[in-house]
Amino acid sequence: MFVDEVSVQLRSGDGGAGVASFRKTRGKPRGKPEGGSGGRGGDVIVAADPAVGTLLSFQRSPHRRAGDGTHGRGDLRNGRQGADLVLPVPVGTVIRDVEGTMVADLAAPGLRATLVSGGRGNAALAGPERVSPAFAEQGEYGAEATFHFELKLVADAAVVGFPNAGKSTLLARVSAAKPKIADYPFTTLEPTLGVVEVDDREFVLADIPGLIEGAADGKGLGHAFLRHAERARVLLDPSPLQETSVAEQFRVLTRELGRHGPALAQRPRLVAVNKADLPEARPAATALAESLGEKVLLVSAVTGAGIDELMHAVADVVDVAWRETPEGEGYVLHRPLEQGFEIRRRAGRWLVTGRQAERAVALDDLTRPEAADFAAKRLERAGVDDALRRLGAKPGDEVQIGDIIFEFSEPDDVQ
Repeated sequence: MFVDEVSVQLRSGDGGAGVASFRKTRGKPRGKPEGGSGGRGGDVIVAADPAVGTLLSFQRSPHRRAGDGTHGRGDLRNGRQGADLVLPVPVGTVIRDVEGTMVADLAAPGLRATLVSGGRGNAALAGPERVSPAFAEQGEYGAEATFHFELKLVADAAVVGFPNAGKSTLLARVSAAKPKIADYPFTTLEPTLGVVEVDDREFVLADIPGLIEGAADGKGLGHAFLRHAERARVLLDPSPLQETSVAEQFRVLTRELGRHGPALAQRPRLVAVNKADLPEARPAATALAESLGEKVLLVSAVTGAGIDELMHAVADVVDVAWRETPEGEGYVLHRPLEQGFEIRRRAGRWLVTGRQAERAVALDDLTRPEAADFAAKRLERAGVDDALRRLGAKPGDEVQIGDIIFEFSEPDDVQ
């Protein structure tokens, strides 16, 4: 079963908590700090893998989670890091967040993107200012987010056109692909790829589901067709002899491509008239060539007439397209900047959200003065205090970060 669109819910692993532990020795009643850090939670990573051809596995199992880190222990024993979850996806997968913003375009084998990062275990807190800190960081919960995966086939050339144009028959003749072939419209309900060998050259040819007028508005297979044509460097239109004239088919196809995206209508394109074994095929091809002012090939996907010439022509145009396409064009990896924190007013207090602020107060015991002072300095360095002042916060105002509520104060107010 071919699946080219799916929504998935991903969660990174939780980080393990650190531990406050001491080794007491003679002359050092408080002891030497020996608490280990918690292990980092695993990330969720997607990787473009040529061996994967569909998003079916994500439809069957849309909820995925990376491994959790374990807690630190005494005697400087750090927690184990959570295992990263690497999700193989087909080459050509586009990933968007719930707002529709593109996060990654994995259009080349081996491209990877980290979608959600793991929770962070505690760092070693001892230093010149805190020789023996009696507190530790709590492990950070993993992030959870929903993404939309959309597959756009990566092919050198795509066979486009009306239903029953002989596209599947053509692909089956020139490659080892076995698309479904029958005498009724919309036989092809999913795209099929085949590798075509021409002398010492080869290229990937895609059989795209049939197009009808109004496809750009979603009629017929609509965007299911047009999306898979976007990455093809060359379009091949084998217009068949049927009730609609080949000239009218060409006009409709050109209009629908342009409505979906102007770049598609400008893509290098070869035009052929299929079913050359019929007597009316040659006059139709001649008339179409005169109206277009360019060469129109006459072929028969059934008998094989003209197929070699057509495949050589496609290989030539693909070669030119490869040379003229800038290296790496379309192979885009987007990495949105992680947002530090947000502040808004709610129920009479200032609500601060965001990982940067939550990390600052993620300590095991904020009732200890040294821990509270440590968290306050973290918030100040992160810019939370300045942001609150700009928004009009006054000393004594309540500020909430996660489940922790405290009073806002100016430095001179701190005892």
